[in-house]
Amino acid sequence: MSASSAHRLPTFFIPHGGGPCFFMEWPGDPHMWDRMAGFLKGLAASAGPRPEAVLVISGHWEEDDFTVNASPNPPLLFDYYGFPEHTYQLQYPAPGSPALAGRVRDLLGDAGIASGSNTARGLDHGVFVPFKLIFPDADIPVVQLSMKTGLDPAAHLAAGRALAPLRDEGVLIVGSGMSFHNMRGFAPAFKPASLRFDDWLAETVALPREAREQALANWTSAPDARVSQPRPDHLLPLMVAAGAAGDDPGSRIFQDEVMNVVVSATRFG
Repeated sequence: MSASSAHRLPTFFIPHGGGPCFFMEWPGDPHMWDRMAGFLKGLAASAGPRPEAVLVISGHWEEDDFTVNASPNPPLLFDYYGFPEHTYQLQYPAPGSPALAGRVRDLLGDAGIASGSNTARGLDHGVFVPFKLIFPDADIPVVQLSMKTGLDPAAHLAAGRALAPLRDEGVLIVGSGMSFHNMRGFAPAFKPASLRFDDWLAETVALPREAREQALANWTSAPDARVSQPRPDHLLPLMVAAGAAGDDPGSRIFQDEVMNVVVSATRFG
C-alpha cells in the first residue's frame, strides 16, 4: 500500500468481551456489556479520519510464525461454544485486502521477522464481534494478523515496531484482547487483583517508549500479573499496538467492571 494519509492514525488495544456477548441477552445481567458496547460504538469517531483499512491482532489466533490473512473475502470463524443459536448466524462481510497483507509481510521481512500468509482461515470472534460495533457497515477492509506461538512479548513488540509505518498509510492498527483474562477468576475475590494489574497497565503505557517497552516485555513482574493473565494470549495484542506506537504515549481510555473484574482499553497517539 502506498502512503495516502497525511494524518498518523493512533493504535488501540480494546476488549472484545466474552464470546458474542454484545448480540445476546447475557444470563443474569442483560446490561452487563452495555458500557463496553457503547465504548466500541464510539471508537471509530474518536480515532480520527476514516481509515483505508484495519489490521487486527486478536487473542484467538496463534501460528508458528506471524501469519496474515490474505483472503480478499474472509469468512467468519465462530470460535465460541455454548451460546444461543442466533449468534452463529452473525454476519460481518467486510472485505479483506491482499495488498495490505502483502505490505504487512514486506514490513515484517524488512525487520528480519519471518511471516506467513493464510487465505482459508476466517476472522475469529476477537475481530468480528467488536468490529460489528466499531465499523457496523463492514465497508472497510479488515486484515487479521496472528500472534506467534511461544507468546514472547518482546517478539510482539518488535512486530509492532516493524508495522508502525502503516499508521501513516491510512491503516488503523488494533489489538483485540482483554486486560484481564483468567477464565477461573471472574469472581468478586479477583476484583482487587484485576484493578492492581489494570492500574499497572495504565501507568506503564504512559511511560516513554524505551521504559514502556522494557516494562511490557517484563509484564510478569507486574502486580497480580499471572492472576490477571495466566496465559498472555489476550495481553499480547497490546504489545503489537504498543510497539507500533513509537514515541506516542499511551493512555487508558476506557475502564469498566464486567463479570466482577476490571477491564480496560488503551490508545496510543
